[in-house]
Amino acid sequence: MKRIADSTVRRLSVYLRYLEELTNRGLSTTSSDELAQHSGTTPAQVRKDLSFFGSFGRRGLGYSVAELATRIQDILGLGHEWRVVIIGAGKIGSALSTYRGFKQRGFTVVGVYDKDPLKSGKRWDGHVVRDVETLEADAAALMPDIAVLAIPAEGVQGEVDRIVRAGIKAILNFAPGRLHVPPGVTLKTVNMAMELEGLSFALTNRD
Repeated sequence: MKRIADSTVRRLSVYLRYLEELTNRGLSTTSSDELAQHSGTTPAQVRKDLSFFGSFGRRGLGYSVAELATRIQDILGLGHEWRVVIIGAGKIGSALSTYRGFKQRGFTVVGVYDKDPLKSGKRWDGHVVRDVETLEADAAALMPDIAVLAIPAEGVQGEVDRIVRAGIKAILNFAPGRLHVPPGVTLKTVNMAMELEGLSFALTNRD
């Protein structure tokens, strides 16, 4: 499959949430116009996004809500259980570990780690916090697919390197700064400062 833009993948997630809303309302069909209206895009963009993955819907009849939702779930890999470790037993890590959407989407937290010896060994949302130094040894048994980095920026590259050595192929990072991973490892950074700056720009430049 050709490389799909991150923006397309994000829109697929938005489409899926709207389809789930329609399912809860008992509606069985929708259209590209409706998907566009509720996703902040255009009907042409909806059709283009879906066309990357095959043929969907029928002209004049629209899309089956159940069928399209299932297809998008498959495209996003949500029919699979993804095993997640959280590195950083602080406020962000705690919020992520208790987020119900993780479990609903098939993401299961299998371990929590921190470098602070005062946190190691403590119970933390159903898990015992382990010393991050044990991550590489634990990985063979835990078999994590994704590591979430919820730590301060200082030393974050070293933790990224540790995650790579543990054989984990996907990283979600909440620390600012430029990080480097080898080919074959996917890194996504959530930059909350940039998101807030985007909101600041929108407020400053309102008509």
